[in-house]
Amino acid sequence: MFRTLYAKLSLALIALLSCVAIFYTLLSFSSANYYLQQTGQQLNLNLAKNLVADRQLVEAGQINKPALSAIFMEYMVINPSIELYLLDLDGNIQSYSADPGKVKRKSVSLAPIHAFLAGEKLPLLGDDPRSHEGKKIFSVTPIPAQHPTGYLYVVLLGEQYDNAEKLILESLLWKQTGLALFSSLLIGLALGLILFKKLTRRLDHLSNDMDNFRNNDFSNIELSTAKNNSDDEIDRLNNTFSQMAQRLMEQFDTLKQQDNLRRELIANVSHDLRTPVAILHGYLETLNIKADQLNQQERQQYTHQALQSSERLSHLITELFELAKLDAHETVPHKEHFNLTELAHDVLQKFALQAKEKHIKLSIHTDDHPIFAYADIALIARVFENLLGNALKFTPAQESVEIQLAESNKHSIVRVINSGPGIAADELDSIFERFYQGEKNSNRSKPGGLGLAIAKRIMILHSGEISVESTPRKSTVFTVTLPREANAKRIHHDQ
Repeated sequence: MFRTLYAKLSLALIALLSCVAIFYTLLSFSSANYYLQQTGQQLNLNLAKNLVADRQLVEAGQINKPALSAIFMEYMVINPSIELYLLDLDGNIQSYSADPGKVKRKSVSLAPIHAFLAGEKLPLLGDDPRSHEGKKIFSVTPIPAQHPTGYLYVVLLGEQYDNAEKLILESLLWKQTGLALFSSLLIGLALGLILFKKLTRRLDHLSNDMDNFRNNDFSNIELSTAKNNSDDEIDRLNNTFSQMAQRLMEQFDTLKQQDNLRRELIANVSHDLRTPVAILHGYLETLNIKADQLNQQERQQYTHQALQSSERLSHLITELFELAKLDAHETVPHKEHFNLTELAHDVLQKFALQAKEKHIKLSIHTDDHPIFAYADIALIARVFENLLGNALKFTPAQESVEIQLAESNKHSIVRVINSGPGIAADELDSIFERFYQGEKNSNRSKPGGLGLAIAKRIMILHSGEISVESTPRKSTVFTVTLPREANAKRIHHDQ
């Protein structure tokens, strides 16, 4: 029942208002009683002294007992709210104006009397002869004044006043003041509950949004709360949850994509590794079974084919490890300024023999002055090797592969251009994926690999760009953009 925040706040408000009501009632009674005592005692401060002087209670230095008895009787009728007591110097009660059966004390304490006569701060409470424990405000004077033999002790707000006060409390305070207090607290409670409901409404909506997000398997979020301009804690909490949910969904999508890529990678790896392994196994098995039946030339041919398959297998495994390190950000580029033109010539020389064997023309075109770049020379050399290797793989005999170097603003640009079948437009966005083979393009029958995927990761590490353009049955152009300086900003190169 009290599990919701609104219910807990409501219960806390009810408890708080109840405590306020109790405290207010006690404080009101205490303050009223204190004010009444102070005012009553202040107004009647000299009452006892005036009674002695006006009623001639002292004659020839002695107490006039007939006058005292007369004043007792008179004040019982005229002002029943006060009670008169004659005390000796020890505080013992000698006579009084009250009913004899109601006086319970034989003496009263002299300490309040001495404090009163000394003029201490009011109100001062003295013993009530009608009660063993009760205290009352009073007025007192020594009699006679010069050589006192006792005290006239006047209790203010006596029993008659107590009865009247009780009647007033029962009829007026509880029925009117109590009703007003109860009505005020009830109105305050209603307004507080409405305010709490308004304040917790957004929390209810946020809680529902969280429940819906969880019920949707954390894959879809439907916010029921609109953006407020208050920017308070609830609003910030709502915005934070929205951002967190969006981030979680993005991460889930990324994980799903990574899982799909992993499955695709496993399938492609299995396919690409199975072929060289099967070829290697087949030739080795043939050499083992028919060793006595094969001549020297056949054995050399089978051994050569087995070695090629072994090299192909080793190359794929090396590329897999290299790509895994790049994806895990374990490869840290050691950047430096270097001559990009010299690097392009060095890489070109590595593929010169392969190009000659395939009857492909290999050339390089650059500006008259050297072109420099700021990057890891070894990793950039790997990019050039992958691009040239890929170009030679798909370029038919009697065609050409060309490297072009140029400068643009604060970047160096390298283009690798090859003639041949080209790449279909709908495949351009996919060629940098792992093991992409271009199955939609019937002209590209060569198996795919990891070279372009590795080149893409290396360029990301260098804040550079790699892109491709192709015209089917004509040419393909790979463009690499590298920073020339350490503080060069990454840009997208427009072809």
